[in-house]
Amino acid sequence: MTSIRRWLLGWLIFGTVAASAVAGYAIFHTARREASELFDYELRTVALSLPSNLSGAGSGERREPDLGDLADDRIVIEIWERGGQLIYHSARAPVFARLPQGFNTVQRGDYHWRTFGVEQKERYVQVAQPVSVREDLALQLALHTLWPLGVLLPVTVVLVLLVVARGLAPIGSLSRALATRSIDSLEPLRLDGTVPVEIRPLVEALNDLLQRLHTASQAQRTFIADAAHELRSPLAALKLQLQAASRDGSLTGEGQAFERVEHRVNRIIHLVQQLLALAREDAQPVTSMVPVSLRRIGEQVVSDFSLLAEMREIDLGLECESARAPNDAYTVLAEPHSMSVLLGNLINNAIRHTPPGGRVDVVLRRAGERVGFEVVDSGSGIPEEERERVFDRFYRGEGSKGEGSGLGLAIVARIAGRHQLALSLRNNAGRPGLSVAVSGLRAHDADASAPAAG
Repeated sequence: MTSIRRWLLGWLIFGTVAASAVAGYAIFHTARREASELFDYELRTVALSLPSNLSGAGSGERREPDLGDLADDRIVIEIWERGGQLIYHSARAPVFARLPQGFNTVQRGDYHWRTFGVEQKERYVQVAQPVSVREDLALQLALHTLWPLGVLLPVTVVLVLLVVARGLAPIGSLSRALATRSIDSLEPLRLDGTVPVEIRPLVEALNDLLQRLHTASQAQRTFIADAAHELRSPLAALKLQLQAASRDGSLTGEGQAFERVEHRVNRIIHLVQQLLALAREDAQPVTSMVPVSLRRIGEQVVSDFSLLAEMREIDLGLECESARAPNDAYTVLAEPHSMSVLLGNLINNAIRHTPPGGRVDVVLRRAGERVGFEVVDSGSGIPEEERERVFDRFYRGEGSKGEGSGLGLAIVARIAGRHQLALSLRNNAGRPGLSVAVSGLRAHDADASAPAAG
């Protein structure tokens, strides 16, 4: 996969290193050439600055000229008088033949020497220096000229890394903003002053795509909601007509046939109601959190399902644990209708899967600043291998009984996800039944002793 970052860094660093290498090569050789010219100038300066009374060739007692630091450069000095007799020669140095005036390069033994000769009034002066010494000194000078480049190169590489990272940061921010969005978040991306001009067309194209996806998603949700609403009314009317016909005797046929028709109509009505609830939850991607009494919602939902529980001979009740006061409202920040639908689906699911004579308990709990609840039944529970799939839409386990549509727990998971709640299922330990726990609701204790409007 092609990476813009790697491509930019690769070529920029390669170009920087290559340019530095060419510049270093040129600087090095230029410095060596200029150093050689400097050493030639040094030889000429020594030859012209020697005192006129310097003499004593081969004698043990003589006065050596003070050359300062130049003495370390192994400079050999030779002086001939006008008649051609050598009158001065440096101690412990090879003797050279008299060479023509100017600069010359000669070989003596295994070494090459650079010489300079000049004709003066009463004498001929010749100075020489080993080429190896000149090259060593020139190399040192050339290397000294390269150290700024050696420091500049890593600094430039680091600067390239920082500049590229800074330049590509808006793309990384855009990627993180899209990756952290929820599946329902289709709002357009913000176009502020921090968005570079080069990325603005991409952001505008993404916003256009998000807008089209939002329109299509909204149309789909509206269609599902309208379809569920339109189906619910005629099915309810059909059930009323069947009940009226059964009472006045206008419906003829066997009683079992009528019961089967009514059973199927009830199941279709329940399915449509679940579809309508699911469509409403899908159509509300943004949850408006308000203070709501979880205790009041629990009492209302338990009351709504008490008749169904009584018909099935099931003991349905509400319990409050860790209450801060006898009339603790368990006030939380949530969306009231969604909480009613969530708890209603859990209770309905528990009742439908609990045999006659069983028990369904709704337990409210506090845990510090968090509030949750649990629905515990005495039914058959859920096998371990099916627990991950029971939240899928229209999924019903192999041993499922009753008139369920397979949407109840899917709606519960959808609401819990919008409220960022933890949802867990476990079979009861030591006894039959299932426990569904919902936790993570943030307590709102501004008026914990009085029920909030639900």
